[in-house]
Amino acid sequence: MIHLAGPYLLAAVLAGLGTYGVLARRNAVLVLIGVELVLNAANLLLVSVGASGGDRWAAGNVLTLFVITIAAAEVVVALAVVLAVFRLRGAVDLSEPVSEPVSEPVIGEVDEVRS
Repeated sequence: MIHLAGPYLLAAVLAGLGTYGVLARRNAVLVLIGVELVLNAANLLLVSVGASGGDRWAAGNVLTLFVITIAAAEVVVALAVVLAVFRLRGAVDLSEPVSEPVSEPVIGEVDEVRS
């Protein structure tokens, strides 16, 4: 049996920091970093539980690969949205409401909309 207090404690710290980052920050990029910290805490727990159980199919490792894949796709989509919002508004602050409705510009017309 492997002693797993260290990985469990580290996963709890990562999850706590990630949750704080999601709840306390107003910048969209910092919120995404907080979400990634929570997902990495889940990955650490999955690998730790898989190592302690001695599972011959390594279910914890397989689930970790799925979480990493989903997290990568989530980051790509979220950063694309953040970049589009930054190009339109000039900021990615989540606490600032949109003052006027934004029309749907074509990708090449973003510079024309801002001027």
